[in-house]
Amino acid sequence: MNKLSLKLGFFIFIFILVVNGLLFFILYTNAVDSRVEEVMQNLLARGNSHRDVLEKQFNEQTLHHVALMESEADTTVVITNKEKEIMEQSEFVDDHMDAFIHQSLTSVHHAGKIIDDEWKDSAYVATVSPLYIDEEEKGYVYMFADTNLIQRVVNQLARQFLFVGVIALLLILVAIVFFSYLITRPLIHMKQATEELMKGKGNVYLNDRRKDELGQLASSIVSLSKELDRLKEERKDFLASISHELRTPLTYIKGYAAIARRDSITEENRQHYLGVIMEETDHVTTLVKQLFDLAKMDQNEFDIHKENVLLCDVLHHVKNKVNPIMAERGLHLHVCCEEGLVGYVDKHRLQQVLGNLIDNSVKHSHYGDSIFLRAMKRKRMLEISVADEGDGIPEEDMPFLFERLYRVDKSRSRAFGGTGLGLSIVKEIVEKHGGQVTVVSELNEGTTVTIVIPMEVL
Repeated sequence: MNKLSLKLGFFIFIFILVVNGLLFFILYTNAVDSRVEEVMQNLLARGNSHRDVLEKQFNEQTLHHVALMESEADTTVVITNKEKEIMEQSEFVDDHMDAFIHQSLTSVHHAGKIIDDEWKDSAYVATVSPLYIDEEEKGYVYMFADTNLIQRVVNQLARQFLFVGVIALLLILVAIVFFSYLITRPLIHMKQATEELMKGKGNVYLNDRRKDELGQLASSIVSLSKELDRLKEERKDFLASISHELRTPLTYIKGYAAIARRDSITEENRQHYLGVIMEETDHVTTLVKQLFDLAKMDQNEFDIHKENVLLCDVLHHVKNKVNPIMAERGLHLHVCCEEGLVGYVDKHRLQQVLGNLIDNSVKHSHYGDSIFLRAMKRKRMLEISVADEGDGIPEEDMPFLFERLYRVDKSRSRAFGGTGLGLSIVKEIVEKHGGQVTVVSELNEGTTVTIVIPMEVL
């Protein structure tokens, strides 16, 4: 029994069988008791009816008439006097009946009394109705019914319940098979879909329009399929981009190295070519370092060592580090920081983040532009921003800024040594601090990147 549908159907069948069996037993028992009670009350009512006739006209002719009428029925009437001597009878009185007749009777009401209803153990069930003439007790009217009569009633009920039970059982089996099929069919389709995903096949289709848990599961599998397709495409694009990013500088290095080896070129040209080789070597080194950082982040091996840090010191350290390139490009870096502002951060990783952001601003700013580096406390959060007056970012590029190897202007980034990995690393480091990064930009007006980190000073 390895199939879920069989297991599910089997357990449901056993459960329903037990519940239905219990219910049928209770119903059957109550029905039997009700029918037996009905037979006993009818027997008593018949005896009372004969008694009422005799009380109105008590003579031999009436006695004989009552016995004659009862002889055509399935029951037996025995009429006795006060001393329990038989005055009239509709059938032969056997020992069982005689035993009932000679039982001592105490406090028998005029409405009669059931003197034996143990139909399972006795040959007869019996009732007695006292006979009064002019308020004087004259005798008794005994009514007997063969217990086989009750047994036939019970057997008939048993056959009816058995028939209904068999029909109910068949309907239950059909319902279980049908509903098991309804439940397991989408699960089988999901299993097939996941097997296709394991084989690398995409575009999995499942009916995810259902509103129940199976629909939610199907929707999750479809979403997973789309996500795997997206990751597959991203991996393909990533590898293609990495290949391109490595091939281009290596081509430059190889080409200019071959030229620099020639004896016919001047020393000035050789130094120029060697400078290009150094630039491309630095580009490859930066790219490999950033890829290594991202790989460690993906494997959760990127350590963050937080400590209490004076943020103004960090910001001024970054400014001093980038001042040479700022001067070379004719740019101005302004630092604005609240005095004594302390943050619980990884100082070196924060310097790396700010360095990447300022580097981006430098590449997209023009001579004479200013770059602003600010840090402030806003409620229980630290807010650090880098704003420039540069080219800005087109609106259609905004959703992709933090994707790996994505560059807004490919040609310009290539010219200034951009790899398209800086903002990805920024986002990862900030999120490791429990913070988030937002970008606001307006074309030809400038860009502001804001980092918000929880204020966790220890």
